[in-house]
Amino acid sequence: MSFLELKDIHKSYYMNKVAFPVLKGINLQFERGEFVSILGESGGGKTTLMNIIGGLDAQYEGDVLLNGRSVRDISAKQLDAYRRQTIGFVFQNFNLISHLSILDNVLVSLQMTGLSRKEQRERAVQLLDRVGLKEHIHKHPNQLSGEQKQRVAIARALASDPDIIIADEPTGALDSQNTQEILTLMDQIAADGKLVICVTHSQEVADHGTRIVHMADGVIDHDTRLKDPFPVKEHAALPAKHLSFTAMVKMALKHMRYNLKRNLLIIFGASIGIFSVILMLGLGRGVKGYMNHEIYSQIKPTAVQVAQNTDSQDPKKLAMTQSDLSRLQKLSHVKKVQLGYYGSNVQVQRGNASATAQVMQTTTDQMLAKSIKKGQRPATGEVVLGKDFAQKFNKKHPYRLIGKSVKISITGMNKQHLPVVMTKSLKVSGVSDGSAGQVQTNLTTVRQLYAAKKLTFHANFATVVIDNLQNVTSVQDKIKTLKASNGKKQYQLTGAGALVSTLNTYIQLAFYVLAAIAGISLLVSAIMIIVVLYISVSERTKEIGILRALEVRRKDIRRLFLSEAFFLGLSSSVLALIFTELVAYFANNVATKYIGYSIIEITSNYMIFGIVVAIIISLLAALAPAGQASKLDPIESLAYE
Repeated sequence: MSFLELKDIHKSYYMNKVAFPVLKGINLQFERGEFVSILGESGGGKTTLMNIIGGLDAQYEGDVLLNGRSVRDISAKQLDAYRRQTIGFVFQNFNLISHLSILDNVLVSLQMTGLSRKEQRERAVQLLDRVGLKEHIHKHPNQLSGEQKQRVAIARALASDPDIIIADEPTGALDSQNTQEILTLMDQIAADGKLVICVTHSQEVADHGTRIVHMADGVIDHDTRLKDPFPVKEHAALPAKHLSFTAMVKMALKHMRYNLKRNLLIIFGASIGIFSVILMLGLGRGVKGYMNHEIYSQIKPTAVQVAQNTDSQDPKKLAMTQSDLSRLQKLSHVKKVQLGYYGSNVQVQRGNASATAQVMQTTTDQMLAKSIKKGQRPATGEVVLGKDFAQKFNKKHPYRLIGKSVKISITGMNKQHLPVVMTKSLKVSGVSDGSAGQVQTNLTTVRQLYAAKKLTFHANFATVVIDNLQNVTSVQDKIKTLKASNGKKQYQLTGAGALVSTLNTYIQLAFYVLAAIAGISLLVSAIMIIVVLYISVSERTKEIGILRALEVRRKDIRRLFLSEAFFLGLSSSVLALIFTELVAYFANNVATKYIGYSIIEITSNYMIFGIVVAIIISLLAALAPAGQASKLDPIESLAYE
């Protein structure tokens, strides 16, 4: 039984459904230790035959037997394993991977063996030493002569210790001296017990081997043995495995470093979109925080105002009763509930000057002591005026009103629903920030106003004090869901707390819209990555063919391009975060100087979001180019220029 046997091999190429036969019934037998030259003129079918033997071409008729076992109808995975474990290629045009050093070119094959990383490197160095290139291991292919490149190709072919070395015109690009050196190396390989098959059109090269097989017009016209095969030396084959994911990632990084300038431009362009989105989100959070800060600097954030859910102006329908207080008090996380009174269009008079306050409200725990710029909270018979309102009585010195008396007039309704004006002289106990309300007094004072006119007083809001800031939202949601006897919602949130909630919603919505608009640049980034990767597939078609010839699987090729896309996305997101932090740093310095607040808040969630989005977009953009690269035909890829 022969080591390698070709049985009745036929191969045709088709153009417009017309068959053009290339191989017309090839029958050959080969043994290990032979140095067989396939001799013939160009176009005779030599290279096609080598592609079939090497497992690069599976579209043929007939059979190829290795140790009596057919490799004709095996699966794509098994064909990859056949090439990986059995075949080593030496190409006429060297076909080295340009962005890898010559050491890394040899290591590509060794990474598909069971050797450790240290053993792989040691074997690669030994092989390069054997072909006379030990001192050049860190050079790239473009730094070598043609003869040196061919030596690297031979070392790479030997790396995984295959049983068959296929050399396609290995001396075609070399002068006579270098040709002899390469042929001597091929002799040594055959002497090691390997089967060397050399495709050539040179009689001089063919005479160097142990056997000449002459092909003409797709058939074998003679088969001549020049000398006996070399004796076969038995040895343990290197354990084989698939190229690891880590190896493909490292190869991707080396290619990115080789084309560093172009990749830096891609990363910079892609980072702009991520930067814009994160900046808009951070700015939205910062603006919302600033607005909340300004409002909550005047009111207590854990105190919420609640009123009856009605549009009626009838005091009875607006009234908050003891039963309402009890109902609200029973809610989880509520510390206490206070009744309050809210009125509008209150007349204030001092001497001959009078003014109308748009708002009058009784004080509750929602009012912070620091909101009073000067003076103190109002006791019974006292009132606090907003600074803006106080200036209507003393424009230059509003604080001088403290301790003075003013007349307050509010309007109530009697039992006949007729308006009744209630007036009382109150002492000004303090002046507050204008945003805290224009007129404030306590609940007892308002009750006294109503009692003086024998009118029934109805509190028209309640202040719910919550135990913890984290529970404010949940308590507010519970209050909104409480139902009246008619099944409708009974309460609504009023005052600054409700304003903050609505304002936050609008601010967040506005900046989400801005972030979405900024996100259009992410689409542009994705298109850019798709275009660049398609160009990369075109530029690296021959490299892909080389890798496939070196037994690299289709999915490994796909991983190669996806790995590059991953690092493009990761790098662009990191650069975007750096840009964002720099812009936030300078913007916040300016904002702190003028408004005392950092206007851009970049959270860790935003950073993680930016990184994840950048990587996902890059990977999605790479799917189509990576898929195209993995489907390239190795023969067509190797012939690509």
